[in-house]
Amino acid sequence: RFMSSFGLTSAAAIAVSLLVSFTLTPMLAARWIKTKKEEPLPAGEVAVAASGGGTGPGDEKPEEHKEKAHETSSKESRFYRPIDRTYTWLLKWSMAHRWVIVLVSLAVIISIVPLYKLAGINFLPDEDESGYQVSLRAPQGTSLAATQSILDHLARDIREQIPGVEATLAIAGFGGAASPNTGTISVRLLPPDKRSLSQADIVQRTRALARRYPKELVIGASAISSISSAIGGGRSASIAFYLAGPDLQKLDEYSQAILDKIKQNPNIQDADRSLVLGNPEARVIIDRQRAADLGVKAGDIAQALSTMVAGQRVSTYSEGSDQYDVVLMAEEQYRQNTNLLDQLTVPTSKGGTVELSKVVRLEEGTSPTSIDRINRQRQVTISASVSPNGSETEALQAMQQAAASIGMEPGYTTGVTGQSKQLGQANYYFMLAFILSFIFMYLVLAAQFESFIHPVTILLTLPLSIPFALLSSFIAGQKLNIFSALGILVLFGIVKKNAILQISHTNDLRSHGMERYSAIIQSNRDRLRPILMTTIALVAGMIPLIIGSGAGAATNRSIGVLVVGGQSLCLLLTLLAVPVFYSLFEDLSESPVWSYVGAKFGTFTGGVRRRFAGGWTAFANRFSRQKPSPAKTQKDKYVDQASGD
Repeated sequence: RFMSSFGLTSAAAIAVSLLVSFTLTPMLAARWIKTKKEEPLPAGEVAVAASGGGTGPGDEKPEEHKEKAHETSSKESRFYRPIDRTYTWLLKWSMAHRWVIVLVSLAVIISIVPLYKLAGINFLPDEDESGYQVSLRAPQGTSLAATQSILDHLARDIREQIPGVEATLAIAGFGGAASPNTGTISVRLLPPDKRSLSQADIVQRTRALARRYPKELVIGASAISSISSAIGGGRSASIAFYLAGPDLQKLDEYSQAILDKIKQNPNIQDADRSLVLGNPEARVIIDRQRAADLGVKAGDIAQALSTMVAGQRVSTYSEGSDQYDVVLMAEEQYRQNTNLLDQLTVPTSKGGTVELSKVVRLEEGTSPTSIDRINRQRQVTISASVSPNGSETEALQAMQQAAASIGMEPGYTTGVTGQSKQLGQANYYFMLAFILSFIFMYLVLAAQFESFIHPVTILLTLPLSIPFALLSSFIAGQKLNIFSALGILVLFGIVKKNAILQISHTNDLRSHGMERYSAIIQSNRDRLRPILMTTIALVAGMIPLIIGSGAGAATNRSIGVLVVGGQSLCLLLTLLAVPVFYSLFEDLSESPVWSYVGAKFGTFTGGVRRRFAGGWTAFANRFSRQKPSPAKTQKDKYVDQASGD
């Protein structure tokens, strides 16, 4: 769902850009760019430098001298001249020490693994939407009024002790369990420009405030993300881990053991589980033998209890245009008293009635508030929030390690659910998108360059940009998320474009007879200026995303920091690595081993083409309306020749 919208938008924008570059841009350039009048150059130095060598001074026409002199003079500025000299020196040094550049590039690619772990991954960025939510669970048996009183007291403390809070809304009996002992507080903050603390800092202060309350009260605070809510998630930085198995008591034991372990992890906050025991209940046990002797059916007992305790609709009452249900049930004072069994009677099959207390007995106990199931097995979900600057993947790994360390019996399974499951799915599909993008780019570049080697040279620059992108995110204090992955795809397109400019111009110069080394040096010098121009323009365009504030700023910053940092930091290495890789692959293509492999591959593809062509001819002849003419004999050939004469 994230990749499709991004891909369609990018494809449409690039298609429009292609149309503009072929139509509007040349027209505006012809109208606005004025050619400077230059004095005729003496035959020699400047013109040769502009052409990159390979031709003599007298081999060029005077008008070509003027065009190339103007091209050279546009680069002869005080700002660009030292950059060109420095890059030329580094380029020549790199070509003389190619394996040093190869080793440096290899080290950069290997650094992806530690930098990936260092940066950490979250599903969504931490957006400051000027609001968060506080959840409360009181001990079992707490009335709705008592829960509301606790919520009001907590909401008052939040408003009075935490700066930047504008309003609160406390509702008891509302939340995941929706029972009288649970409730939530919705907190609305002042706009970011009118408060000194960020939303994350205020949430942390709320957690510190909640620790002052009795431990019997389970209080959690978490930000609410509109993006997460839109895609079916809840809290913006939450993880969910489930256990499933046949025995509820074992699930209680295992989940509590995991909960105790992960609470010691500083990366995890507000850890809780969905299984809540201790809900008081009264169990009615039927004495089936005595009920059978008295002629009392179990269904009649259940019906009587349901009517007296839960109620049963027996009629309707109309008043004007309104209609109401008439529900029969015992009064409140009797429903809250176990003596109801002594006063309630049930009919018998032998005639008459029997007191309910003679055929049943009452046992008091506790039970869970709710029992969740997955794949027809009982399930307990452990949910938590990550600490500021924490990683959801690290928190999930801590949960999985805790589950593995308690030694669960066979038949009990674990897994991720909710937003954590979406995070795993997003990582899988993004990795699939990266692989497919490499394949499609290779196919397009192979068709463009008519070579199997040059696309590899270009695509080798893409992994070089990833470590610098990860490093820039880490320096900026950001975690990778789904929008960072989109930024990496944007970065791939920019880095690939630069490499295409370098290699394409190198091939053009070589096609005009220039020696390979000279073509590499000259082409990269010629393409340095447009590459720098596009890079500076890109950085300038991304700066508003980095320094912006308000709603959506964290999302924009995730893309901007990664693209700007990755492109800026990897620029020099790619400018040096592309010509080095180009020369190495050219050496490989000229080696006997590559010639042998190429010959074998050509033989294989030729055989495949011939077999496919023969099969297609037979298929076409079989379904053709006209039968193929029989082969002519030598006599027929003489007849045709005679008739032609």
